[in-house]
Amino acid sequence: MMHHQFATTDRGLNRQLPAMRLYEKAKRLGIWNPSDIDLSQDARDWVALSPEEQDLLLRLTAMFQAGEEAVTLDLLPLIMAVAHDGRIEEEIYLTTFLFEEAKHTDFFSRFLSEVARQHTNGNMTDLSRYHTESYRHVFYHALPQTLQSLQTDPSPAALIRASVTYNMVVEGVLAETGYHGYFTVLDQERLMPGMRQGITLLKQDESRHIAYGVFLISRLLAADDGLWPVVEQTMNELLPYALATVGEAFDYYDPIPFGLDPAIFTDFALNQFQKRLERIERARGASLAEIEQITHHIIEGNDG
Repeated sequence: MMHHQFATTDRGLNRQLPAMRLYEKAKRLGIWNPSDIDLSQDARDWVALSPEEQDLLLRLTAMFQAGEEAVTLDLLPLIMAVAHDGRIEEEIYLTTFLFEEAKHTDFFSRFLSEVARQHTNGNMTDLSRYHTESYRHVFYHALPQTLQSLQTDPSPAALIRASVTYNMVVEGVLAETGYHGYFTVLDQERLMPGMRQGITLLKQDESRHIAYGVFLISRLLAADDGLWPVVEQTMNELLPYALATVGEAFDYYDPIPFGLDPAIFTDFALNQFQKRLERIERARGASLAEIEQITHHIIEGNDG
């Protein structure tokens, strides 16, 4: 497709749009280097853990690692669909998504190699054994399927399915629950300051992604309320797999290391799900100006 005009020389960038406000935050807060995080104390803490404690943290890390790689691999069609729609401000912000997901992949890879010592003699230990059937349904199938489908179908319904899967379920339920649990363990035990620093930075990145996802879905709903069933159907289809993924992470341990209670994390995941659904539902019947105002409040009230 040929270009006939360019927004930046025709009308200029609208820096008040939610995407541009998120872009400003990404430039200020998202420029961190995984290679700069000191993991030396983490390595000393790791060898002092029991085998069961190591196994649980390795399981969670293996889930994070593959999840971050999955979104890095599958994200481009979403960026291309938004670009095809001529929304340059949103595309500009979305360029930070890929950079940040790649950084997250890089960070966990460093941890697995330098702290957990899963990379030896040029070979990586196969950690896919930690990927349960529920996990595989989300990350091996649903995520790539909905995002890659945008290459041939960039319709509003397809965009909603992709964003609900990626931003609302993968990031808004699974990632937030996982990072909450992981950080809670390390913080209460005063373990692995490098990993805690990385997760703190990573959560800020993810919070911006979720804020954009809420805006994107809300914008599409405001334009066509008939898309609401797509939101509900996608969320309800994936919620059982998301909750099962959370529960399955603890099923292999008796007693569960660090005295963790799985119900705390399942409740957290359910609360995140409900919060996302209610936030998006507010877009039904709203104007675009109202959607932008709601999103501004989310952005300003968000430390990421």
